[in-house]
Amino acid sequence: EDIEYLSAVDGENYVIAQANTPLDSRGKIAVDSVSARVGGEFMLVTAEEVQYMDVSPKQIVSVSAALIPFLENDDANRALMGSNMQRQAVPLLRPQAPVVGTGMERVAARDSGAIIGAKRDGIVEAVDSTAIVVKGEDARGRTVVDNYPLTKFHRSNQNTCMNQKSIVRVGDKIKKGQVIADGPATDLGELALGQNVLVAFMPWSGFNFEDAIIISEKLVKEDRYTSIHIEEFEIEARDTKLGKEEITRDIPNLGEETLRNLDENGIIRIGAEVMPGDILVGKVTPKGETQLTPEEKLLRAIFGEKAGDVRDASLYAPPGIEGTVIDVKVFSRKGEDKNERLKTQESEEITRLQKEYSEEKKAIQEDKYKRIRRILIGKTTADKVANSKTGKTEIAKGKKISADMLDKIPEKELAKIKVESEDYPAKLQEILDSAENQLGILESIYDEKIGRLKRGDDLPPGVVKLVKVYVAMKRKLSVGDKMAGRHGNKGVVSRIVPEEDMPYLPDGTPVEIVLNPLGVPSRMNVGQILETHLGWAAKALGLHVATPVFDGATEEQIKSLLKDAKLPKTGQSVLYDGRTGDPYDKPVTVGYMYMLKLHHLVDDKLHARSIGPYSL
Repeated sequence: EDIEYLSAVDGENYVIAQANTPLDSRGKIAVDSVSARVGGEFMLVTAEEVQYMDVSPKQIVSVSAALIPFLENDDANRALMGSNMQRQAVPLLRPQAPVVGTGMERVAARDSGAIIGAKRDGIVEAVDSTAIVVKGEDARGRTVVDNYPLTKFHRSNQNTCMNQKSIVRVGDKIKKGQVIADGPATDLGELALGQNVLVAFMPWSGFNFEDAIIISEKLVKEDRYTSIHIEEFEIEARDTKLGKEEITRDIPNLGEETLRNLDENGIIRIGAEVMPGDILVGKVTPKGETQLTPEEKLLRAIFGEKAGDVRDASLYAPPGIEGTVIDVKVFSRKGEDKNERLKTQESEEITRLQKEYSEEKKAIQEDKYKRIRRILIGKTTADKVANSKTGKTEIAKGKKISADMLDKIPEKELAKIKVESEDYPAKLQEILDSAENQLGILESIYDEKIGRLKRGDDLPPGVVKLVKVYVAMKRKLSVGDKMAGRHGNKGVVSRIVPEEDMPYLPDGTPVEIVLNPLGVPSRMNVGQILETHLGWAAKALGLHVATPVFDGATEEQIKSLLKDAKLPKTGQSVLYDGRTGDPYDKPVTVGYMYMLKLHHLVDDKLHARSIGPYSL
């Protein structure tokens, strides 16, 4: 079987059968007529007319469309909305991979670059929240220590949180390409944009009118849809005509209570809780010269310059900001006096670089001694070998060297051992030169990084100092937030209902989300119903299902799984009203659906203003 690559234009000149066309054991088409693409149109053709066949059913849709299960059962408009809305999903605090996926989740997560994969086979040496250290061997059999730094609570351009966390432990054996750290919106190396929730399609006191969504308070309590958002605030100290602006704690007319979270340099401390109106960075700017009264002139003459020549120009937290300071960055022009905060920031970075440098240096030295040992074992000594610390002869002249003998010699002495071999000196020199070369490169990289730290920052003209403050906020799911499934079934949360008031199944399990059944027929996105049925069966059986696009689970397979799970084969169940305990009139479609929280949050849209300036 040859694989040929055809462009979209070339493809129109051939009769191309679909990838899921039935084939016999010899690879021939097993049916008389097949569905094929001819000149961009779909039609039935005979088996003899087929010239090419697709490699995979997925190849005709994009990556985001290939992540939608039962895409073939959705109207094109809704499929388009579904694929676009997956890109708007907010990374959640506790990601959960979909129970009903398409098999593309792992591929999409891996190729996104959000997760970390192992470069080579090895054993995990050390793990902490900031890095993973893996010891392995390169192609030449030399020991290599790979250091994988983790991104911690970085702000994305959408103000969401980019965070990586390790999923391996010390001592774990890992293979090349294995996922060792999860990124934002991934769960054990699979793309995880939302949560698997128990949904029911039924009206509920009119609260899900016009696509509104009713959610259980349980989802809020369990932080199922909680996300972290990071806001960046910055303030510049400029060199003005009246004098330099100053970042300081000494601000006129502000009490100690207001300044309680600022350090001696006037910058808020990391870990401080911030509320609207709190001061983040203290700044004073010189006032213009004012005409002095004779009394003020007299007081000036007696007491000297007064402190009232500056006004408060500090950075305050705007309305709607409620969170924790997670980072502060201070940038200053070269030649400026560095304040304590900047010195601390610099020394922390230097300490981190020194630790990294010493770890890598140690790994290079260990590798050097390991390679010297390897070429020494089995050789015969040309002279006696003594332990420099004790002075005791460990290996006599003319002895064959073994690994046990070398264990008694300090590592630094290994290169001094003389053996009867013509090619040994050249091999030894090659090892020593290679290690020296690696150490030289490592040192120059380290020196360059330290030099860059001490050089000072390039700031715009007139700016003396720049301070950036990062505030992290937890956003729980609230009324007004936009949610969606993967089939273009979007809606706005209209009410958060106590768990005990939600409709419940005969076994007492309350549903987590109530959706309006009228959102399905006219939209023609029946894929969501099939996903709900299959999700219910898969969850009951403890399975994770992959149902690829155009090649997924059939209705019979879904019914069979529902039967195996001892669930009604209709996918419907009698529900009881949580408020009264009475059963509803008709059975209701219930099951597990994958729902996302989108980046249209009510906290960002809600705006209130008191009477301010207005124009008629």
